[in-house]
Amino acid sequence: MILHKISFFIPKIYMPDKKLINVLLADDDEDDRNFFVIALKKVSLPSKLVCVNDGEELMNYLSKSKSKLPDILFLDINMPRKNGYECLVEIKANAHTKNVPVIMYSTSLKDSMADMLYENGAGYYLRKSGLADLDKYLQLLLTMLQEKTLQKPVREEFALNEMRAV
Repeated sequence: MILHKISFFIPKIYMPDKKLINVLLADDDEDDRNFFVIALKKVSLPSKLVCVNDGEELMNYLSKSKSKLPDILFLDINMPRKNGYECLVEIKANAHTKNVPVIMYSTSLKDSMADMLYENGAGYYLRKSGLADLDKYLQLLLTMLQEKTLQKPVREEFALNEMRAV
């Protein structure tokens, strides 16, 4: 199992009331992981990122992290060994992991797949688009998480890229 631990922090003197957000990214594409890292570094909240390469690694990581689950999970749909949809179903069916917010992060989304993801507990869908506005969407999601306002939207607002980034 290959885990990529990437940590970066914003000094507490700038944000003394903000806790470190533990972010987990499950994505098999190295370029997409790198874009995510670059965008996350631009977010004005302190965070620590752990990356896993596929669905099996993700589920192994979550099963071994019982004492410290991630605060939020960004989950690619199309991965080898176990896809993101299968992982989502397992995560939401498990009493230990079901409350972890899951943001689906992928290149394309058909309405039928969006409906299945939404019905099975995904919080939002974020379309991969390289670096274009990714930092703004990460800032939005992590701010909502930090302020405890990250809630499942109505189905029409599930695809985050169709909303306006702040």
